[in-house]
Amino acid sequence: MRYAVGIDLGGTFVKFALVSEEGDILFDDKLAIGGKALRDDILSTVSKAIGLVIQKAGELNLKVIGIGFGSPGIVDGGIVHGGADNLNGWENINLSDLYSKEFGLPVLVDNDANVMGLGEAVYGAAKGCTDAIFLTVGTGIGGAIIANGQLYGGYKNRGTEMGHVTIDHKGIACNCGGRGCLEAYASTNALIGQYAKRSGMNDAEINGHYIVEKFQEGETAAVECMEEHTDYLGHAIAGFINTFSPQKVIIGGGISEAGQFYIDMIKKSAFSYVMPDCSRFTDVVGATLGNSAGCLGAASLIFKKL
Repeated sequence: MRYAVGIDLGGTFVKFALVSEEGDILFDDKLAIGGKALRDDILSTVSKAIGLVIQKAGELNLKVIGIGFGSPGIVDGGIVHGGADNLNGWENINLSDLYSKEFGLPVLVDNDANVMGLGEAVYGAAKGCTDAIFLTVGTGIGGAIIANGQLYGGYKNRGTEMGHVTIDHKGIACNCGGRGCLEAYASTNALIGQYAKRSGMNDAEINGHYIVEKFQEGETAAVECMEEHTDYLGHAIAGFINTFSPQKVIIGGGISEAGQFYIDMIKKSAFSYVMPDCSRFTDVVGATLGNSAGCLGAASLIFKKL
């Protein structure tokens, strides 16, 4: 059996795990990095996390063959080039070179949403599929494309920004600099903003769980917002299906855990807009790996390449 370190770097924590090739997690934990942590502090915390996993592997008499790393931002050739707005100074960093020298192991790095999607494809909701689309709905909307069993990232891995397809060409401004992006309309943050307007509440008092609870109670504002939110997602997913014809479209992120009704609403919307011939072999499903998807997907980078 082969084993790898899986690293999932987020805006406030670095999650880490010792993973077997079969997808078993033998050890996992997380370390805080803090919202204002500097680049060197983040690098040091990740180094500590990797060290803890390797130490645990040694205690279990298991040999680690490599380190897989999911990082925010644009990643190509083991280098984070930029685009990680939630991490201070996180750009122009050769993570692969840095950590392979420190630990004497091969290090493979990809975008965090990509490795989450890969985790679901290898071990989760799309296991056994060769072609899948993954969307994570949270503060923003991230995504990944699995094509012919491999992550597809476009030229130099700068594509698959699924949250930034345009759904309204004259729409509201998005953080990316564009207008009318899916993320600006269908992220959890957007849902909260829409609900705040309809309900008259301060958006600081609201989160996705609150809206779901009110939706289940039948509150008008919550029902209208959830229907609008899932319809936006369905429109975009229909376009993804028409373009890629995946076997599975996987919906992840915190709000996806609200219940099967949420996935069903998105699926109903998507299949009302999609071209039937393109969607003949497609299903829309919820993610199954939860918070473990990033570490599992990161480790699978190693198992698929080595």
